[in-house]
Amino acid sequence: MSPSIKDNFGSEYYNSLPLFGDCLGELLAFFGVKRAYGVGGDFVANLINSLEGHIDVLPSSNEMHAGFSACAQAELNPLGLCLTTYTVGSLPCVTAAALARTEGLPVIFISGAPGEAEINSHALHHSVHPHTAWHTDLDAALNSFRALGVRAERLQGQRHSGQPNVAAEQCLELLSYAFLNRQPVFIEIPRDLINQPTQSLSLPRCPEQISLSQPLNLSGAGLIARDIEAKLKQAGKPLVFLGEKLRLNRSLLSKIISLCHQQNLPYATSWFGKGMLDESDPLCLGSYNGAFSDLQGKHYIESQVDYILELGTAIFPSDTNNAFSSQTHAVDTHSHKTMLKGTARWEQDIESVIDLLVQQLPARESVPEIELTADQGVKPMASTMLGYHNLADTINRAQRRLCKPYIFLPEVGSSLFASFELETLGSDIGRSYLANPWYAAMGTALPYARAVADQLAESDSRQPVLVMIGDGGFNFQANELINLQKQGANVTILYMRNNIFHLGKAGDAPIYACNDQGFDPRLLIQAYGGQGHLCETTEQLVNCLIETTNKGGLHLIEVPTSVEGEHQSETTKKLNTYIGFRNGDPQATERWNELCGNS
Repeated sequence: MSPSIKDNFGSEYYNSLPLFGDCLGELLAFFGVKRAYGVGGDFVANLINSLEGHIDVLPSSNEMHAGFSACAQAELNPLGLCLTTYTVGSLPCVTAAALARTEGLPVIFISGAPGEAEINSHALHHSVHPHTAWHTDLDAALNSFRALGVRAERLQGQRHSGQPNVAAEQCLELLSYAFLNRQPVFIEIPRDLINQPTQSLSLPRCPEQISLSQPLNLSGAGLIARDIEAKLKQAGKPLVFLGEKLRLNRSLLSKIISLCHQQNLPYATSWFGKGMLDESDPLCLGSYNGAFSDLQGKHYIESQVDYILELGTAIFPSDTNNAFSSQTHAVDTHSHKTMLKGTARWEQDIESVIDLLVQQLPARESVPEIELTADQGVKPMASTMLGYHNLADTINRAQRRLCKPYIFLPEVGSSLFASFELETLGSDIGRSYLANPWYAAMGTALPYARAVADQLAESDSRQPVLVMIGDGGFNFQANELINLQKQGANVTILYMRNNIFHLGKAGDAPIYACNDQGFDPRLLIQAYGGQGHLCETTEQLVNCLIETTNKGGLHLIEVPTSVEGEHQSETTKKLNTYIGFRNGDPQATERWNELCGNS
């Protein structure tokens, strides 16, 4: 007869063992997780009960939205957390998992699963199993997440009567992997593990000690720093270009900005890094993306800069972030630059070089003379009809009159590409703009707004949130309004209405018709405790934005939007030309070649 744990190791050890459910709650809290977003279900019910008292388990309108909210949470915190039931709940999260994988977000997707004692020759409800099959497949969700390149494991229960299970240690290893590598993980937890004893863990003082236990093993930082120092001394018009990898490393980003101020170095970021910088800083030139950019420092970047220090950009560049492969991205093609991509965990290799530069470089006295592309003055604006062509300028003018700047959440579509001309300023939560232009998963803006509103509430901040969204994107996710209502969120939704999916439209097929002319979103927002508004001119929108921000709460501003070319933002017009070029349209190809300066 096999001994029990108590017989094998003694009563004192056995009585010291925690239940796995409690241990999981403590592990999540250790990594700074305060909230989970999810949808309940039978296989996850035990887990939900065990987490009470450790973290808040918050409802989402559906599982995909829960995953998107967790992605936004991971943009602002060490980890994001999504909680669902077995397969029928976890499989809808695959889109959010693809987003997290693409954006490098440490999101923990946790799913309840059948108990180990339940596994036999019977098919269980929620299992992906046809009635004609000869064997049950319990790994459908695990295999789906693995197909995305996401690390996916099912925790194990007790394998020997005399040994406690290793589920807590297994879970710690998975959470640490997500934290260290900024990658999502998927964890299935059999429901009968929750109330079983598991091995006790000895945790470090804080999560950062986990990363410190894996020091930088690369050498040569001093040689690189000396080379950069020599090039900076020779440069008359330098530029520091900050990549998107730095948006999740605030301490390193702060060091780099301090170095820029010490040396009077102008700096800019990529489209994917937008919102991590305060663009009101005199040294900040904004968010640059070649021919698609419209920023004051564009001429300096493209025509004046004689040396670029490029930090934290992607190893494999994407077309979206690199002027859509148009060969118009001056940073990509500059002949005199130093690239520090950050190949070590948490960009330790970049940090080691920056630390040396801070210590070694004497203060640079003068600021390079920057020839601005656009007029810095704010001129009076006559009230004109609203459209995407003047949307960003109108919002910028309203924002200058607010006590606190906006946190912008643009939805994928024409709203996103108009938003790159917005002025992103300081934020109480470290980011003033959250979007996902790379993977471009439509349906994220309102789930993101939920996570941002929770983060602001945690910081006791009343900073306003502005969601920019088309009518197609809004209909993807309007059911998330119920949770914004429950939060009492301070969110204004700018609803751009043209009743079609216009970005990338290549015909008149019914599939492009995303709305009905009779739909009244202002009535809908009232059902969720909000207020509806209609703005047709720039003056009306400026006044309405100021009013809704000062009043607080949930608001929707409907803006009728023309689909005519002259009412589209410059970026969208260029993008539609690019899409037509990629689809082989002769006229679009001719216009694209003209735009790129190709013969």
